[in-house]
Amino acid sequence: MKSYYSLRNAMIVLLITTMSFQLNAQIKKTAEVEGITEYVLDNGLKVLLFPDNSAQTITVNITYLVGSKHEGYGEKGMAHLLEHMVFKGTPNHPDIPKELTERGARPNGTTYYDRTNYFETFNATDDNLEWALDLEADRMLNSYIAKEDLESEFSVVRNEFESGENSTGNVLRLKVINTAYLWHNYGNPTIGNRSDIERVPIENLQAFYKKYYRPANAVLMITGKFEKDKTLELIEDKFGDLKNPSTPLNDVPTIEPAQDGERRVELSRVGELQLVSALYHLPAGSHEDYAAMAVAEEILTDNPSGRLYKALVDEKKAASMYSYSPFTKEPSFLYINVNVPSEKSLVEAESTMLNLLDDLKNNPITDEEVKRAKANLLKQYDQISRNSAYLGTFMSEFIGAGDWRLSFIHRDRVEAVTADKVNAAVQRYLIPTNRTVGLFKPTEKPIRVEIEHTEGLEELVTNYKGKEGLDAGEAFDVSYKNIQNRLNSGELQKTPIEYGFIKKNNRGKTVNLSFIIRNGNVNDFMNKGRIASYTARMLNKGTTNNSRQEIEDKLSALKSSIRFSGSNGRISANISTTEEHLMETVALMTDMLKNPAFNEAELEKLKTADLANIERNKTEPQFLASKKLSSLNQHYEKGHPLYAPSIEDDIENINAATVDALKDYYKEFYGISDNATLVAIGNIDEEALKTYFETEFADFKVNKPYEPISDPYRLNKAVNEKIKTPDKKNAISIGLMSFEGSQVDEDYAALQVASTIFGGGVLNSRISTRLRQKDGVSYGAGGYVNSDRDPKDAKSSILVYAIYAPENASKVQKGFNEEIDRFIKDGITEEELKVAVTNWVQGQSVSRAKDNELSGTINNNLYFDRDMMFYKKIEDRVTSLTVEDVNKVIKKYFKPFDEWTVVNAGDFEKAPEIKNETKVD
Repeated sequence: MKSYYSLRNAMIVLLITTMSFQLNAQIKKTAEVEGITEYVLDNGLKVLLFPDNSAQTITVNITYLVGSKHEGYGEKGMAHLLEHMVFKGTPNHPDIPKELTERGARPNGTTYYDRTNYFETFNATDDNLEWALDLEADRMLNSYIAKEDLESEFSVVRNEFESGENSTGNVLRLKVINTAYLWHNYGNPTIGNRSDIERVPIENLQAFYKKYYRPANAVLMITGKFEKDKTLELIEDKFGDLKNPSTPLNDVPTIEPAQDGERRVELSRVGELQLVSALYHLPAGSHEDYAAMAVAEEILTDNPSGRLYKALVDEKKAASMYSYSPFTKEPSFLYINVNVPSEKSLVEAESTMLNLLDDLKNNPITDEEVKRAKANLLKQYDQISRNSAYLGTFMSEFIGAGDWRLSFIHRDRVEAVTADKVNAAVQRYLIPTNRTVGLFKPTEKPIRVEIEHTEGLEELVTNYKGKEGLDAGEAFDVSYKNIQNRLNSGELQKTPIEYGFIKKNNRGKTVNLSFIIRNGNVNDFMNKGRIASYTARMLNKGTTNNSRQEIEDKLSALKSSIRFSGSNGRISANISTTEEHLMETVALMTDMLKNPAFNEAELEKLKTADLANIERNKTEPQFLASKKLSSLNQHYEKGHPLYAPSIEDDIENINAATVDALKDYYKEFYGISDNATLVAIGNIDEEALKTYFETEFADFKVNKPYEPISDPYRLNKAVNEKIKTPDKKNAISIGLMSFEGSQVDEDYAALQVASTIFGGGVLNSRISTRLRQKDGVSYGAGGYVNSDRDPKDAKSSILVYAIYAPENASKVQKGFNEEIDRFIKDGITEEELKVAVTNWVQGQSVSRAKDNELSGTINNNLYFDRDMMFYKKIEDRVTSLTVEDVNKVIKKYFKPFDEWTVVNAGDFEKAPEIKNETKVD
């Protein structure tokens, strides 16, 4: 007997050793940096694992080293078109949108210059993880890429292309980039051009897929809550046997010649807002100078400290500006855009920008500027590193640029940047002959900058060790019961603040805090216009103790964010920080709440930006359609806080905002009366928070008892109107139908399922299947049911929408009409019910796993005197629904399309007439 057990144990040891050997033969650990571990399979697939026990979700992200850079003649937009096609299905996963919906996943795919990535975030279960890995493994080699799918999808992508054509800012940016590059494919937009999108042969698309979608050309990254060993076994099982094509990939980059003179391009289109922009060629993200230029960009364009921002926006020569510099594998660029209102001088704005940039050699960057810019950038990197779900997709940019470790190397380089390095980089790259603004100008002695490709990239990343990684945090159970059990709630003794605290150990010891104050009644807010909003937006623009710049510097040092918003009757503050800096950040928030400076120059900048935004949107279909939809169902007189303003009203309200008006509003409404809620989730000291708010807000009071502004249900107006927006290549239709109901109704659960099937889900709702998958006329189409939280008002609605080319207007109307009629008449199927219920349940779980979304739920619970079991009961009703239950609710609440309020906006000059339309020019 003894010898038998000894033999058996020996065999078990041998078996385990053999299995370990086989696993190691397939998956080899090759690197580890700050919590991310890299493995490589025998077939060349790289795997990155980043466990985060506190996430309660998993994100699976696969990055292919192929992007628009790899496209050939006649193939512009192919990489992006292929991204769409990979969602069409495989033999083992024939209906990918349906599966994504069933799992309650939050998926997407993106394409850029150097890479394409696909990701899905879902509830952290072994079954979901196995499904996601099986899906990605199958569509790596077995996606259909079928001709019939291409015939419908190319028009969807064309529609996406046309939506970008609506924006003059987007068109100008693409033309400037295209002018800046003579040969390199970075000069071509990822979306491609219309003719290539429409004419690409299916054989070319299939060949492109087979060439680049292979294990050795992909990096799989998994972040969130998972067991490492079990996950490695799953990866080996799903990906280990995948084979690479016999033909190797040879990536020979195009070398863009040095630009030998300033170039210029001009755009002439319908619009109101003027634009001026400039592009400078820069080295690749892996080049050391890229970090110095990242700091330079921050110093030049940051709001409010940037030199360009001060010279243009502060001096009222422009309304706003932005910049970006892609982190690419091959030499990149810096793009700067300035928005100039029509009443301002475009020539003056351009000369101010270019003269400042050209004069940097005489006014070098200072040590103080570098310190501030580095703090801002490093704060952003730190916040990204604490969000595992976002980190998983964020890494795709660095993977595409050469290696994931470049993210840490770039951070370290930013940290090490000095003013001398920044000035040296600025003087090398920010010169007129390396710039594209428009036309070519010859010069007698041209200065050229040769931008070399990075050498020794493999050596750079191989021995990189990084810094100490953040702790993984606790595995937090997101069940309704556990959240309610972990919630510590009550009311402070000295001031009427209800609180809700959940203390848990997050990765990186993060904290999410929200503080909401509610005051006043409907009569208090008559004829206030935008004063409530401007008062809140001015809180971070300086206090009597700290200037706007000092606030930004302190937040950078604390690696924290504070956001304010305000509307009539409500003041909201949200904090994102860490355990270490929580109380300092709360103190800074308190200073901003209690001691605002209301600087007149800062208010004027806000007003100028808002007026410019209106000017930009005056010809935009979506903006105009939304405005019209609100005005058609207008139930309030001008001056009422719920009045839907016209564009003219918006301009009037913006111009009416003065510092004195803001101060008066602040004095009257800022303070605590009888209704305030405080929610904090994460690594918190509950007693410290309670003591602080008891002490600091005991004297922050006003006598304005809160009474919600009533907005009861009213029947929508049955119309179908059209707005003409000339020279806009993309149109939009929005339809709305009101009904009486709220979240407390018995029908609410069935309406949630009906909403998912009707217009939600992932590309497989009734509306999106019809208009995108079947008819191929819309890139974005869907709908949803919006149920009122407050049963007193019970103002709920159903909304449907689609964006499309104007010539397809009649097809969209027909699709809406027929699908709504079919939904009412035939109802749903058992399979649709099953998918929708799973989608809704898992989606709610994902939402509870995100602290910022959970914080909103708890705030609502405190306000409505509810707890998490309120939502558990809804979920129980959802999971017990039958097809008959849902069909009954559909017949009760949904109405034929001719009873909806419908607004269509676009350039319909050559489009077929919309049935029952009302023309609005």
